[in-house]
Amino acid sequence: MKIAIFTDTFLPDVNGVAKTLGRLTTYLDSSNHHYIVISPKQTRNESATDQIYPQSSFPFPLYKECRISLPKKTEIKNLLLSFEPDIIHVATPFSIGLCGLQLAKKLNIPLVGSYHTDFDHYLHYYHLSLLSRPLWRYMEWFHQSMSRIFVPSAHTFSQLQKRDFHNIQIWKRGVDTTVFHPHYNHSEIRKKYNIKQKYILSYVGRLAPEKNIETLAYLFKNLPEQLNRQIHWSIIGDGPSKQYLEEHKTANVTITGFLSQKEVAPFLASSDLFVFPSESETFGNVVLEALACGTPVAGANAGGVKTIIQEGFTGMLCRQGKKDDYINAIASILENSIWRQQLEENAVRYAQKQRWEDQFEDLLTGYQEVINEERKTTKHA
Repeated sequence: MKIAIFTDTFLPDVNGVAKTLGRLTTYLDSSNHHYIVISPKQTRNESATDQIYPQSSFPFPLYKECRISLPKKTEIKNLLLSFEPDIIHVATPFSIGLCGLQLAKKLNIPLVGSYHTDFDHYLHYYHLSLLSRPLWRYMEWFHQSMSRIFVPSAHTFSQLQKRDFHNIQIWKRGVDTTVFHPHYNHSEIRKKYNIKQKYILSYVGRLAPEKNIETLAYLFKNLPEQLNRQIHWSIIGDGPSKQYLEEHKTANVTITGFLSQKEVAPFLASSDLFVFPSESETFGNVVLEALACGTPVAGANAGGVKTIIQEGFTGMLCRQGKKDDYINAIASILENSIWRQQLEENAVRYAQKQRWEDQFEDLLTGYQEVINEERKTTKHA
């Protein structure tokens, strides 16, 4: 199979879309499929390769971690004519994604898309809710001509179905259990970061308003005093809200900044509980990674996260906007060591069944079905 991927974010970007597409291309390499990726140029991936074709880009003024690209449509069209893809996969709805959409129509190439980000939810955190209606109008238009829209969770499936999107298919995420597993030396993390407290609570992810970072700041100062004295918070990540957390952190909080996956995994495995208050996830890869490390999760009963955490079995779900639910969840799990051990064992067993290989094979099967359907339509036209 020959696949052309159009995306407005790709490695080395640090976000769920870029990481997922990076894993996908690695899998395509190992399974002898051919692909090209049209993505933004960055300082860390300046040069094109036989598979990656970076386009000129500049930071988005309101959100500098995102980039606006200026795709060279004529060059990309010639690239497609030379590569002759069986299918085009558009992963994002911005300038490069729009270029992929237009060229798929113009060159009559089967077209699929994937829906990764709850942009509507993001608008709420940036006080731009007035843009919700035009945003959905654009998203509906953008996806209407796609033969398949891949979504990461049943929650997102239902969300788009209510908006009258068609041809939706769930494409779940997986976890690399060779990296994320419980068998790390927990004392090394404690020694490296001078952690003396009995319990380690961790958060991994972007430090940004849409991740509900405000809840973490609240928890730093509002856990019961006796319990709080026994807790060390490890906040792993970077982003526009890092300064806000620095200003609100207490003596028992470490903010590490960005760490690689191989550095994150031992942290997760050494944690007694993973706290993830984000209500805007379409899936929540890091939640699955925490479970694979044997760490139960207190997470938001919202978005894709609620489809990963099994209440009372691998963690606890907290109601949207209810910060005290997290206090109750943290206290309940930490103060019951027998139950916590059972949660840890359940988490590992669940995560080990979520293999990336299976998820990518489901995606490739979806590709093939679309290609076959298009061929039948063309044959009978």
